[in-house]
Amino acid sequence: MGSNASKSGVLADILKRERATGFQDRTVIGGLDRFVQRWSDELGPLLGDLTSYSKLTPRQREGWAASALDRLSGQSVSHVESAEPTRIAAGRPKRRLLSKEDSLDRLPRVGGQTLTKLKRMGLERVGDLLYLFPNRHNDFAKITKISQLRPGEQYTIVATVWEASQTGTGPRRRSTQAVLGDDTGNVRAIWFNQAWIARALRTGTEVVVSGKVGVFRGQPVFQSPEYEPLEGQEELLHTGRLVPVYPSTERLAQRTLRRTVKRALDACLDQVVELLPDEMRRRIGLTSLQEAIAQAHYPDSMQTWNAARRRLAFNELLLMQLAILRRKSAWQEEGRGPVIEIDRSTIRRFLESLDFELTGAQVRSLDEILEDLSRDAPMGRLLQGDVGSGKTVVGVAAQLAAVIGGFQTALMVPTEILAEQHFINVTGLLAGSGGAPEGELVVKYEVPSLGRPVTVGLLLGSLSKRAKEEMHERIAAGEIDIVIGTHALIQAGVDMPRLGLVVVDEQHRFGVMQRGALRDKGERPHLLAMSATPIPRSLALTLYGDLDISVIDQLPAGRLPIRTRWVEVSRREAAYEFVRREVAAGRQAFVVCPLVEESEAIQSRAAVEEHDRLSTAVFPDLSLGLLHGRMALGEKERVMEMFKGGEIDVLVSTPVVEVGIDVPNATVMLIDGAERFGLAQLHQFRGRVGRGAHQSYCLLLTDAAGDDARERLKIVERVGDGFRLAEEDLRLRGPGDRMGTRQSGLPDLRAARPTDQDILRLARREAARVLDADPGLDGEEYRLLGEAFRAYAADLTDEAS
Repeated sequence: MGSNASKSGVLADILKRERATGFQDRTVIGGLDRFVQRWSDELGPLLGDLTSYSKLTPRQREGWAASALDRLSGQSVSHVESAEPTRIAAGRPKRRLLSKEDSLDRLPRVGGQTLTKLKRMGLERVGDLLYLFPNRHNDFAKITKISQLRPGEQYTIVATVWEASQTGTGPRRRSTQAVLGDDTGNVRAIWFNQAWIARALRTGTEVVVSGKVGVFRGQPVFQSPEYEPLEGQEELLHTGRLVPVYPSTERLAQRTLRRTVKRALDACLDQVVELLPDEMRRRIGLTSLQEAIAQAHYPDSMQTWNAARRRLAFNELLLMQLAILRRKSAWQEEGRGPVIEIDRSTIRRFLESLDFELTGAQVRSLDEILEDLSRDAPMGRLLQGDVGSGKTVVGVAAQLAAVIGGFQTALMVPTEILAEQHFINVTGLLAGSGGAPEGELVVKYEVPSLGRPVTVGLLLGSLSKRAKEEMHERIAAGEIDIVIGTHALIQAGVDMPRLGLVVVDEQHRFGVMQRGALRDKGERPHLLAMSATPIPRSLALTLYGDLDISVIDQLPAGRLPIRTRWVEVSRREAAYEFVRREVAAGRQAFVVCPLVEESEAIQSRAAVEEHDRLSTAVFPDLSLGLLHGRMALGEKERVMEMFKGGEIDVLVSTPVVEVGIDVPNATVMLIDGAERFGLAQLHQFRGRVGRGAHQSYCLLLTDAAGDDARERLKIVERVGDGFRLAEEDLRLRGPGDRMGTRQSGLPDLRAARPTDQDILRLARREAARVLDADPGLDGEEYRLLGEAFRAYAADLTDEAS
């Protein structure tokens, strides 16, 4: 090096490359300290107070480098980077012009379609963007020389643009092609259908390029990589670091999302208020909320990202646990519940009228429920059991006990199809056989010891106005003993003056606040929630922490394990031939149509078309039935009775057969398009067979399953126990998957995962500790947490309504 000026130029070059690579201290062989030690006399004042670059964190290096580059360019600034920064930008501090509460259109370059798409994603305010956490990060931090590129891998290079031009790739399609080079060689890059990039890549400029390398005419080529110019950048967003990949249902470009979120972070991150007391945060080892948000978006390393996600997940789960525990406490303390005198002799006669005996687990669970009903403290209990374990009959016995004791009961389910099926099942159990007369919405059954009939009614949102009003009047007059319905049960106009027991099928979306809304229909009625999908106990205690838990962990005697096989599309005819052999042996079969999309109309049309095809082309000599959600209740009842009676050999259905159909002679469940269903739903389908004395089978027919789907189907094939399957389901949900809290009636969790059992337990423990110390969350120590919780609880109330 011949002069101080040339040494400063080299230092400036080094610092720019360090910035491009995330300040990993890899630009100089042996580290930057080696360069500084050698030329410290010449560079002296330009180094500031640097003692050891290698001992600084990447964020501290970023701050020192910004100051050094200012000095190198002749500017005099005093920028000091704190050891624990609360802003993501490490360059010059920016004057804050925006508030978290500002609407999104206050952000630069957010308007038109971008604004519309962001709002469709549920984003309204600038502060909402801070909590739009990435699904994952692309690791573009490591810089590779061009000579080391190998096809099929992701790489980041720092290169000079030798040329960039537009090229035709099809009719009226223009792409960008560029030649990039470093001191080890050249490589091509192409951006399909993005001709404008050619104007952005000026010849002779340095750029950072990150992406996957493919092969074109035997040579490596970057295909539509991320890129950024190196000059004039305060901070790289799309390359040269751990780069966020954001969720988007609106086809917003990732570059647009990154720029938008980054502007919100720069403007508003320092407005984020810490919710947790310092003592709690230090005791359980959590980073600050501002730092967690910053590192969740643009982490220094995967270690700092893990620490950030842990803090953010804890926040979400702490608020959830506070809601659950406060609800449970309030429900137990607000007053007495109805004391139901249990007539065990009548319950015993009902159970003896059934054509099967209860298992020991069913008897134990029913005893626990009846014991709760007889107390003045309102029951809150979750009844869990695997498919076919007999939850429904336990629930009906509990409802009958309440009716005999002089009270009304309500059974709420998430969909009208399930409500109709429960109506058929409940009336069938009470009648001993048969069920509701075709098309009837109110059915009466004589109970000798009661001295009057038990009346069962069906209330659906789709009923005509006149039918609905008539049902409301009969319920309010106390004429209906057992009301079965959907969310229509918790809407205004439904008055149940003698409501003593609420039974909720937790199959889908009912949770803490929805359970409370139905409870409020009576004077603190008892609550029994039934889960049709097995949930690992640790997760059940979290999502249903306001309830005690009974588990039916025993299947009826004589049940044979269902043999499950994954069948590829090339074996479709063999699967059909297997169905034919079972029918020839006197058995029956289900065929479930593919889940086309979440639309009852589309699913029904698919079922109709598949029924026509199977009837004419595959099983023309067999009797086929059709069942789908858009059929009238009476028609569904007729088809199911024909199937139960053996008049139908093969029942073609949409996913409405997931629950509620019990045909002991059915031995085959053929699920077409099985890769489109989740583990729990496949297990529910499988549970429709295996209810008789004969060996039963489940065939998982797939068209083109990817690796993930193949793994799921192999698990269903291997695992027959619903609780083990639920554990596998939790294991499969990796980074970026949400917890599915819609099933519990709680808001979506953005950072927490189903597998966060340790954080769940920690959050539950800390929530109990907080409520013990300050039940109202209004003391100074928990004031900010209390404000956040009250906003959270208000959201829950909105969702429940």
